[in-house]
Amino acid sequence: MSDSSGEHEPSTPSEQDNDPVKDLPGVFALLTMGTTVAIIIAVFVVLGIWADRVWATAPWGLLIGITLGTVAAVVSVVKQVRRFL
Repeated sequence: MSDSSGEHEPSTPSEQDNDPVKDLPGVFALLTMGTTVAIIIAVFVVLGIWADRVWATAPWGLLIGITLGTVAAVVSVVKQVRRFL
């Protein structure tokens, strides 16, 4: 007798591997990492530009902001990737 409920269960391993719902947590993790990197670098760049205007040290505040932002972004990504290893 056949089940006519309309639900389809993957019967082979290749069908199970192609399930797009299974990949969603990974996609969200990548989106989170990208957003985190962009926000961290943007915050440090803005702080560097602010420091340049306040103390008239252009372009050193911006360069230090970019450097610190990049380091902070890399540390953040490493922490996020370690959760999945």
